[in-house]
Amino acid sequence: MWPFALDFARHGRRLGLVTCQLRYRAVGFNDGDPVADLHWALDRVADRYEAPVSIVGHSMGARAALLSAGHPAVVSVAALATWITPEDRVSNVEGKAILLAHGLRDRVTDPARSFALAEQLRRTGARTVAAEVAGSGHTMLDRRGVWHSLAREFVLGTLGLAALPSALERALESETEHDARVVV
Repeated sequence: MWPFALDFARHGRRLGLVTCQLRYRAVGFNDGDPVADLHWALDRVADRYEAPVSIVGHSMGARAALLSAGHPAVVSVAALATWITPEDRVSNVEGKAILLAHGLRDRVTDPARSFALAEQLRRTGARTVAAEVAGSGHTMLDRRGVWHSLAREFVLGTLGLAALPSALERALESETEHDARVVV
């Protein structure tokens, strides 16, 4: 995620964006609790900056981000190539903006599960975007500029630091699953 953090800092600093990168205490969900780590970090960021927070995560980090979306400081989550299980419960997301972006060539995690989660969260009151990244897989190396601009524009737009691109804005405000899906 370092390239994303650098991209956010490069494009967001002049707009007032502070970029933080979390280093989990342990690798994976089995040997530690990345959600607890993320809540710990969110509490510190909220205390220090008293500003809305957008979380960006990839794969396991996207899972932790989604499971932390209910934190009071969080206004948006960009979950990229999410590793999510049917047992996971994303809660307290009413009114929050959530981007679930997935490469259609992903063979590590299931794009269909991400898109189904987007619709499920929409039914609970979240404002969701399901973004299909054609021609890309799990690592986000193919079409990396698309991944970076999608995440950056979503974060800056949902934090109110820049205009949200019209396709993302339409998707967030849509009433139907079909209209909440974008192809990039």
